[in-house]
Amino acid sequence: MRQSSSQLPLTAPWIAHAHAADLAAMSALLDTQPALSTRVQQDLEAGCRKNAGTGRPGLTGEQTLRCLLVRQLTGWTYAELAFHLMDSATYRAFCRISALVPTPSKSALAATLRRVRPQTLAALNDQLVTSAAARAVEPARTVRMDATVVPTPIHPPTDSSLLWDAVRVLDRLLRRAQRLSGFTAYHRHVKRAKRRVLEIANCAPQATTRRQQCYRDVLQYTEATTTYAACAIAHLDTHPTTPACDRLRVALQTVLPHVAQVIDQTTRRIVHGEAVPATEKLVSLFEAHTDVIVKDRRATYYGHKIFLSTGPSGLILDCAIPQGNPADVTWAVPLVRRHTRRFGTAPRQVSMDGGFASRDNLADLKAAGVTDVCFAKKRGLAVPDMTRSQWVYDKLRRFRAGIEAGISLLKRVFGLARCVWKGAEGFLAYVRTAVLAANVLLLARATLP
Repeated sequence: MRQSSSQLPLTAPWIAHAHAADLAAMSALLDTQPALSTRVQQDLEAGCRKNAGTGRPGLTGEQTLRCLLVRQLTGWTYAELAFHLMDSATYRAFCRISALVPTPSKSALAATLRRVRPQTLAALNDQLVTSAAARAVEPARTVRMDATVVPTPIHPPTDSSLLWDAVRVLDRLLRRAQRLSGFTAYHRHVKRAKRRVLEIANCAPQATTRRQQCYRDVLQYTEATTTYAACAIAHLDTHPTTPACDRLRVALQTVLPHVAQVIDQTTRRIVHGEAVPATEKLVSLFEAHTDVIVKDRRATYYGHKIFLSTGPSGLILDCAIPQGNPADVTWAVPLVRRHTRRFGTAPRQVSMDGGFASRDNLADLKAAGVTDVCFAKKRGLAVPDMTRSQWVYDKLRRFRAGIEAGISLLKRVFGLARCVWKGAEGFLAYVRTAVLAANVLLLARATLP
């Protein structure tokens, strides 16, 4: 049952340190935004039983929000966060956890923090950047927009490694089916598949025939293991239902379509010599939502593209996370429209990278009420058509470069160099948490002398 914590000391033990000053300012800012904690509390109570009077008291919405911000700001693991909450009076004071009660364990922290939905985190950021405190720092009349990529936690994908992942994952599930339901109608191909995968990795570049044969062998082992997994599902359907069997059945039904896609794309590419489009590729069995992002034909990233909008203060006014790998030019107008819906009026000046530039986008942005539109690369557009003068264009072009520093801050300090949370929902929640933590810290520092 979620209850309020014991009485905290009347004076918080803030020490004379710059980081403690940041935490104190962040705490004071959150005190002026009680609605943020209320939204988090609703997520925590959504999965709780009604009128539950048993169990250990859990974290409140306010404590959960503050623990989320601390974890994202520091980059700690759940074990490290649990230790510092137990050891540090400063972090306990910020998270509003009394020294008179036991601090939450790492498993309790993980279970609680991951219950905050990405939709809630997006709403928290919208409410924060449109608040009176934020509008006093950032009027949101001049904005800059750019895109970046946040990688997902996967290994570099190759056809052989994906087939090897499929064999070993299905083998693990089949052995679990044997323990739970006595299913034994399968053979293990793990060692054979591993030997072939290692041989593929060590083949000389000119050994094309041998590499092709190894791929055919691994495909054969993967298809056989897939057949065994389908038989295991049929066997589980006739077995008495238990929670463990239900979880196993769901796991098999989830992974089998992904394995079938890996077999199909490998057969098309290796056996038939067909070029498989990036939109039809699966690059991870564990993070199947991962997109293939080819950036300016320079490098390939595996994750998701995000679009950011900031102002002169560095406050992140918007963060859009689309599916797939959309071209920047397709998101120039939608980003401005999102800004208009959020703040009630279109920005007066907009500065974007050259990838957003097109004549149609310029016309649409002008029609939406934007006075000055600056694309870092003109792409055939005349400066008088974009801005009122060359001086304004040069000033906005220099202003746009500042968003690169904001992106660097998010990647270096707030963890967007690589998402460490699993699943599509976890990716969204992780990015939203990083954006929220960055905005809270920037607003708090604006109040410091």
